[in-house]
Amino acid sequence: MEQRRPLVTHIFTADPSAHVFDDKIYVYPSHDIPHSGEDDDEGGEYLMEDYHVLSLENTDAPCVDNGEALHMKDVPWVGKQMWAPDCACKEGKYYLYFPAKDKSGVFHIGVAVSDSPTGPFKAEPSYIPESKSIDPAVFEDDDGRYYMYNGGLWGGQLEKWQTGTYVANPAEIPEDADSLGPYVAEMTDDMKAFREPPKMVQIVDEDGNPIKAGDEDRRYFEGPWMHKYNGEYYLSYSTGTTHRVVYATGKSPWGPFTFRGIILEPVLGWTTHHSIIEYHGKWYLFYHDCELSEGINHRRCVKYTELTYNPDGTIRTILPYGESK
Repeated sequence: MEQRRPLVTHIFTADPSAHVFDDKIYVYPSHDIPHSGEDDDEGGEYLMEDYHVLSLENTDAPCVDNGEALHMKDVPWVGKQMWAPDCACKEGKYYLYFPAKDKSGVFHIGVAVSDSPTGPFKAEPSYIPESKSIDPAVFEDDDGRYYMYNGGLWGGQLEKWQTGTYVANPAEIPEDADSLGPYVAEMTDDMKAFREPPKMVQIVDEDGNPIKAGDEDRRYFEGPWMHKYNGEYYLSYSTGTTHRVVYATGKSPWGPFTFRGIILEPVLGWTTHHSIIEYHGKWYLFYHDCELSEGINHRRCVKYTELTYNPDGTIRTILPYGESK
């Protein structure tokens, strides 16, 4: 059914990563903590410290908050800002992936494990080797391989890793340079490390030319998600400054991906972050906006709505406060 109300209203939630485990929908959001501080381009206003797992028995059921699943005080390497997470299931174990700044202020990706999709999760003592930036999204392919996509500009520090080494104050990327993409790496069998150093995904236009950094309507900014439809790989992501969720498609989980169009037009609030699942033959987009706080950027709420494909495999653009087009 159509659902564009906040899933929960007793806490502020954002950045929803939705999954179907054992025929039930689980949502792994970040948790916005209210405060009176100012916004900035580095995301300093997002002071998240813990994760709650939300669940729905089906799309007609009320959403349940299953309580705190992991807190930063229980993760030895974390300094602050546990941002947008994701979860994957393999052989009865659940792996919660989360970005956070270490004690020196550099973002990495951590992993915590549980026997239950709702946790509690026990974190590994250190972050995943060679992990960097934010917004992990772990995709299970049809052959049983798992891939992590991640990365975010500005506060997410993606541009600080262009040389392969962290640079605190890198030169500004020229508008005519190729845009940065998300990283991708295949996970090891134990789901706690990368098989090889992460590679940067390339997103191209319809002529096969790389999207440029100045193309803010199409270039990658943050919030990657991967799903598959009719054998095609769909990489979706946020454009950041133009406040859209867009997508590109490809024939391989490694890319390249060809830009196809807009999934979600801008919502109330600066950020936009999403996930896509199939459930009982229908497809759904999970996202957030700032309706609950009447526009305060660091007080967001998770919602979902139905997503529709056209016969040619393109996705109908969703107007968050109206009909799809």
